Amino acid sequence: MNASPNSLKLRIEGMDCAACAVKIENAMKRVPGVSDINVSYGQESLSLKFDGDRTSSAVIERKIRALSFTPVGGGSHGTAASSGPVGSPRSSWWRGRKSYLALAIAAMFGIATAVAHIEPALAQWAYSVAALISIVPFAKRAYAGAISGTPFSIETLMSVAALGAMLIGAAQEAAVVILLFAIGELLETVAAGKARAGIEALVSLVPRDALRERTNILERVSADTLQIGDIVVVRPGDRIPSDGNVIGGVSDVDEAPVTGESVPVAKELGATVFAGSISTNGELRVEVTRTAADNTISRIIHMVEEAQESKAPTARLIDRFSRRYTPAAMSVALLVAIVPPLFFNAEWVTWIYRGLATLLIACPCALVISTPAAIASALAAGARRGLLVKGGAALEALGKIRTVAFDKTGTLTLGRPQVTDIVSVDGTADDVLAKAAAVERKVSHPLGTAILQAASTQGLELPASFGAALTVPGKSVTARLKGGFVSVGSPRHASEQTTLDEHIAQQLEALERQGKTVVVVLSGKRVEGLIALRDEPRSDAAEAIATLHRMGIGTVMLTGDNQRTADAIGAIVGVQVRAELLPDAKLAEIVAIRAKGLVAMVGDGINDAPALAAASVGIAMGGGTDVALETADAALLRNRVMGIADLIVLSKSTQANIWQNIGLALGLKAIFLCTTLLGVTSLWMAILADTGATVLVTANALRLLYPRRDAQR
Repeated sequence: MNASPNSLKLRIEGMDCAACAVKIENAMKRVPGVSDINVSYGQESLSLKFDGDRTSSAVIERKIRALSFTPVGGGSHGTAASSGPVGSPRSSWWRGRKSYLALAIAAMFGIATAVAHIEPALAQWAYSVAALISIVPFAKRAYAGAISGTPFSIETLMSVAALGAMLIGAAQEAAVVILLFAIGELLETVAAGKARAGIEALVSLVPRDALRERTNILERVSADTLQIGDIVVVRPGDRIPSDGNVIGGVSDVDEAPVTGESVPVAKELGATVFAGSISTNGELRVEVTRTAADNTISRIIHMVEEAQESKAPTARLIDRFSRRYTPAAMSVALLVAIVPPLFFNAEWVTWIYRGLATLLIACPCALVISTPAAIASALAAGARRGLLVKGGAALEALGKIRTVAFDKTGTLTLGRPQVTDIVSVDGTADDVLAKAAAVERKVSHPLGTAILQAASTQGLELPASFGAALTVPGKSVTARLKGGFVSVGSPRHASEQTTLDEHIAQQLEALERQGKTVVVVLSGKRVEGLIALRDEPRSDAAEAIATLHRMGIGTVMLTGDNQRTADAIGAIVGVQVRAELLPDAKLAEIVAIRAKGLVAMVGDGINDAPALAAASVGIAMGGGTDVALETADAALLRNRVMGIADLIVLSKSTQANIWQNIGLALGLKAIFLCTTLLGVTSLWMAILADTGATVLVTANALRLLYPRRDAQR
């Protein structure tokens, strides 16, 4: 007896729509000992567990092949199975089974047409033979589906219609129906491949190998083998093989493939870099911080793939509707065929023909694919622009948001203080900044780091310092410079050391009213000047808030920071403010806002995780903590506040696209049903209507991959 079930993961070639996934899932449910079935047509994959004493992987693969799908790769293994990609690279659509089948059916139809042209008396026989041979693979599929739990498949409807047409003498139309059906399936394959291209493009971003440095020796290794702590060298023009931190070198890095950022970003010592981005003009030494399975690209792919399997409410509604729709449609087709002849003395052949046409028109393919095709395209389009959404439900909810709540630090602001003002009392502003930087260079406080950065940006030469700096936490840092002891401290510390004259006190108070943190630079007991710092708003924060307001969406900032600082930032970006909130208070605010309508919470820190989880939609900034990213329903990889408006626009565009698709599918069916009952529609027109509706719906969904610039706000 097996102690634990075996796991199996396969790639399934030929699975191009939700209906295909349903057939495979239903078939697997009927295999003894199989459990935990997960079928993804977006990834063309099947994963399950099975009891090796009751069935085998070979039996499972035979069941899949019986449905005319091709299992590739995989294999059974223990429960600690890898969740990585399975199988070999996908073959081109023109080399697939559906392509060869369509060519074969077209050849048979061509031969039948030639025979009919040369010898018209043999036309019926020629088309009948072509139709009978062509219908075999579809009839086999219909039979396999029926005995595997899917009796009302598209193949069943098409096979019944084609065989019925031959029985009433419409062999040519039967042959045309089969040919058009084969072409329609091929077009679905092409469209599905196009929808998958966005994810496959992400996979191709990460280089296969890397230049690893060990004991001053460079060696070419597989990128998959890199471990945390390894050092890699990235030369100009190379792609970065894994997420990491720069420990040497300077270069502009093109992050557009990963985050969508259009302008290369300067990277130097200490900067974070992402796998798949490109070093454009310099050589970097990078310390690896994530393995291949956990780098940014892998996480994006995993999130998008999971999202494709998370059905939107509209998709679930359509699924429930289609399960009842197909048998109901077959019943209607039967009534169309028998009621007029039985009760109104109409011709049997005419109404059987119309019943068969109704059967073809009733095929639910276009309706079933209307929602998942749009969702898949929207998720891929969002990923290209650095907007990640973890499922159809979240994507649908985004378009209904009434309020957006923001964290402050790291969300509306950059998350790091910057020098905003320098007030000199004795000497120049550069002198004040240089002395302060000389004192702060021996400590690692965030304010000191900001002062050092400002001095470096201005290219100031710092005075020499002697000995270690003396730090009094919360009060001051003091160091000995060439001219004597200099302190950089809080206003309270300065007032303890000396008396601040009225003019300096007024300037200090004015700066603090603006939400800025002010430090006083003292030489001995003499005030040299004031330096004001503040965590500045992101460059696009005010524009993003204004855009949301134009869209009729309310905004509020929830922060644990003090009221004065929060009010200053709120005034700059134009958002309501609720300050001095602990994590549980943030959570309570979100619950209260949600009672009035759907709310999105945007944050980046561990303290934001409860509020992110409680919101209707949680949105994490891409540079935030792992906890925030895991808890959120969506993520902004480019760290742009405007991305929230882009997400909402994407959601609304997707919903509009879904309803357009549903309208196309049902509208075309309604029109052709009427023309069929009036005797206008032929069998080949009926199948063309169904195939055409499927192609139109898919093509309309693919429009989401190419958003118009003016629609992105």
